[in-house]
Amino acid sequence: MPTRILPAVGDADAVRSVTTLLSQLPDAEPVAPVVDSTQLIDTLARLAAESVDELPEVVIVHERIGPVPALELIREVALRFPAVGVILVTSDASPGLFQAAMDYGARGLVALPLSYEELASRVQAVAQWSVGVRRHLGAGGDVFTGVGGTVVTVSGAKGGVGATLTAIQLALAAQASGRSTALVDMDLQTGDVASYLDVQFRRSVVDLAAITDISPRVLADAVFRHDTGLALLLAPAEGERGEDVTDRAARQIVSALRSRYEVVVIDCGAQIGGAGAAAVEMADRALLVTTPDVVAVRGAKRAVRMWDRLQIRKAEETTVVVNRHSRGTEIQPPLIQKITGTAVAATAVPANFKELQSVVDAGRIHELENKSSVKQALWGLAAELGLVKAPEGAQKAGRFRGGDRGSVSLRRRREG
Repeated sequence: MPTRILPAVGDADAVRSVTTLLSQLPDAEPVAPVVDSTQLIDTLARLAAESVDELPEVVIVHERIGPVPALELIREVALRFPAVGVILVTSDASPGLFQAAMDYGARGLVALPLSYEELASRVQAVAQWSVGVRRHLGAGGDVFTGVGGTVVTVSGAKGGVGATLTAIQLALAAQASGRSTALVDMDLQTGDVASYLDVQFRRSVVDLAAITDISPRVLADAVFRHDTGLALLLAPAEGERGEDVTDRAARQIVSALRSRYEVVVIDCGAQIGGAGAAAVEMADRALLVTTPDVVAVRGAKRAVRMWDRLQIRKAEETTVVVNRHSRGTEIQPPLIQKITGTAVAATAVPANFKELQSVVDAGRIHELENKSSVKQALWGLAAELGLVKAPEGAQKAGRFRGGDRGSVSLRRRREG
């Protein structure tokens, strides 16, 4: 059986060198190379969605792949596609890098300049490992889904538009439907998830920032288990400590959560730093919450353009959620869609603060009544996003059919 090999190489000269050698390997079936980390993850996710059998046995990652660093990319592939063997191609063949590559999930390392014998030996060994793993675990479609849990980020066009409320209710809806759900407060300086859910806590997301290998036990120690069943990973009580959560740490934390929970909802707040940007990059769905007023919509447009400039996420891969919507508002969802160039969620959340005031003041937002039109809309949004199954007889009011153009994709921020 031919060994399918997918090279991930950004440099044109390196592409030619790698593909030439791969074409000479016996029983090798090189796949068309991908040129960056985003394309690699998208390609693997697409193949895994068809069937695990469609995944290549070997992925070769060049050290100059970007925009995500090679080791971070290897960790992502290892976590999301565990039956794929990864080989790192690098000019640094030191024991330190070799150990780091193994720790991040690589199955082998090949030094530059490439030699036929070394590459052939590594590819053969890694391919045998991959085939053995699939045979041991079963190669049927039920063994690996390839994509892990669903990650949804919720950001605000500006402060006070309801991003935290949206994130909490989406997580509650997913948990209530029987899916294991984590809610993460990545608004590191001013996060309010703990206040909204009446939580006193000791550990926070900062406790995971310095850990390079987040095991299930370490993750469980950092998570607060709420009465609703939600797993909470909260922002630090001291906002200045949020600076300890780098973009690299955020990627590791999100990857660990994705591998442990079926649904991960991340509240990124309105001011996105490196950690929040990394979360938005990695998300399957990135939501941007706005209210139907000029200032907020301008903020949404500004955020979308910034994300695109920094290669965090493309506009068409972002979904705007309209909060505090009413039919009498001059700015309606179709106009917001046109202004921002994004998809707009079919579910618009109605303006009805009276329903919320008592539970917000008490810090018990999870006790919002089921008959609340705001709760019904937000839980309907969760169903729209595929986080829950749509309940029978769900409220249809307040819905704008805007045509969701968002796609599941990773978008990476330009580094350096």
